[in-house]
Parts: sequence; structure tokens; C-alpha cells
Amino acid sequence: MADPEVSTQSGGYDVELFVDTPDYDLICTICQGVLRCPVRAACHHIFCKKCILQWLKRQETCPCCRKPVNPSLIFVMFKLSKSIGRMKVKCKNEIRGCEETFPLSDQYCHSMSCLFELIPCPYQGCRAQLLRRDLDTHSRHCEHWRQPCHMGCGTILSHRTQAQHNCYKQLRQEYEARQRNHRAIATALQRKMRRMQSTMAHMKRQIGLICESLEVIDDLHEVEEEDLGESSGSSSGTPSSSSNC
Repeated sequence: MADPEVSTQSGGYDVELFVDTPDYDLICTICQGVLRCPVRAACHHIFCKKCILQWLKRQETCPCCRKPVNPSLIFVMFKLSKSIGRMKVKCKNEIRGCEETFPLSDQYCHSMSCLFELIPCPYQGCRAQLLRRDLDTHSRHCEHWRQPCHMGCGTILSHRTQAQHNCYKQLRQEYEARQRNHRAIATALQRKMRRMQSTMAHMKRQIGLICESLEVIDDLHEVEEEDLGESSGSSSGTPSSSSNC
């Protein structure tokens, strides 16, 4: 008998989903559901792939015969999987009114178009859950409805603004707003240029003063050198008192 803790993590299909009661041989011993991705162990017992892999994490023995099971020696039964895929099932939305039946393999495609599928409102901010068949009616009245103007002006419209929307007026307002923005940018750039020019003029004046200071220092150095030269020349031309003796 399968471990009840593992059986609650069902990997198989709900038996009640099928139009006709499935054969006992198609029931997974572990989860008691119809085999999903059936695999066969070396002992020839068949299980859902997910169920047996979960089971083998706890104990590497077959849940039916308790023989050792090597996880690398379980094989997917593709033909059986295809046969199960052809079995007729009921729509999961039967409780909401859908009466369609279809092959199990078409279940996903049907759910993408089923009028009784419960889906959230697609508009941001709306938390309503509704049937797909009621979506159009809901959209016409949803206060969160938003769509771009169908004339291509790019304005996002709501039910409240749609009636009085005028593309020409809207585009004119946007053009004027851009013009104001451009003028503000140009004014700011002009102010920045004037500040830069003022800074550059100040820097030029500072450089001029530095250059003048350097020239004065050079002149002083030249005068000092000339004075030193003259003093050394006069001292060499005067006869010493010892030579007159």
C-alpha cells in the first residue's frame, strides 16, 4: 500500500476528470490518480514519473512489491501516455457551466479559449475575477480601462476622457509644452554660458596678474645680478695695499 504522505502530492490526473471511468490498470498506485507521464520499473509496475521519483527519494523499493528499484532503470511508456492522451475528459470549468468534452491532450488548448475560464481583469488596478465570456462587457464599464487613442496620437484614454478627447487639440498642447520646455532649456544654457564666460574672463585676469608678477620678479633678479657684477668688477680693479710697498 502506498505511503499516505506521498499520495497527497498527486502527480496523476483526477479520476473524476474523465468522461468514462478509467481502467484500474491506468491508476497510479501511489497517488491513486490516472497515470501522468507513466514510467515502468524493472519489476514491471507502472507509476506516474513524478510519484515514483518522489517515492524513491525516501526508499528505493517498489511500493507494490518492495523489490529494489534503480532510479536509472525506469522507462517512460510513450505509447501508454499517448493512449491516455486520447481519453475523453470533461472541462475543469464544468462547475461554472462548461459542458464540453475533448481528448486529454487538448486540455490546455481548450483552457485557453474556454468561455467559462475564470480570469483576472487585464487592466492594471482592477482586481475583478470574471469568466472569459464576460470580459468584453466588463471592459466597456471597467473604471480601470485604459487604451491608446485609435487615431494614433499616442494619448492613453480612459472611459472618462475618451468622449472629449480631440487629437488635434492634444497634439497642439503637446507641441506648445515642448516649445516651452525647449525655451526653458535654451534660457538655462544661455545663463550657463554667461557664467562660464565670466569665469573665463576672471581666470584671464588672474593669469595676467600672475604673468605681471613673474615679469617683476625677473626684472628684480636681473637688477640684482647686474649689481653683483658691478660690485665684483670694482673690487678686482682696485690695487691692493701690499702691491704698493
